[in-house]
Amino acid sequence: MHKQFIIICTYLIAFLFPFASQAQIYKHVDVDGRITYTNVKIKGAKKLDIEPADTSFGTQSGKEESTRPTSKTGTPKSFPKVDAKTQKDRDNSRKQILLTEMESEKAALASAKKSYDEGASNPEVYRKKNADGSSSTFRNVKKYQDKLKKLQTDVDAHQRNIELLQKEIGNIN
Repeated sequence: MHKQFIIICTYLIAFLFPFASQAQIYKHVDVDGRITYTNVKIKGAKKLDIEPADTSFGTQSGKEESTRPTSKTGTPKSFPKVDAKTQKDRDNSRKQILLTEMESEKAALASAKKSYDEGASNPEVYRKKNADGSSSTFRNVKKYQDKLKKLQTDVDAHQRNIELLQKEIGNIN
């Protein structure tokens, strides 16, 4: 009897769970123009009518492709158009900006590599006085490794920026 009750409760929960996960979304715009989306109704908020996400990824398991219409539409007629010459001028300006940024990144990379080389050649040391009055020099390996790790991170960041700029420049026709 107890087992049957648990099974019935499990079925009820499994059946009702999808309905419980449907939440209302509200959009609120304050006096400064900031937009807030929330699932809690607040004064002045408008309820948004949002369809659930399509999780079928184009096909339903074991069935034909979904016949659901797509929501993509063409560009509206009132959308501003740019002629080819204006677009080409914009692309050229953008390319020049990216090339200037590339040169700055290359200079920063050279500086970061120089800093790394200097840091690698100067190990972290400290002196300690001995009981007899003499002093001993010790290497601080952890501090040295941390310093090199930070310097290497800077070098890697500049190299990554250069790669991304090269990719972006390559995308411009």
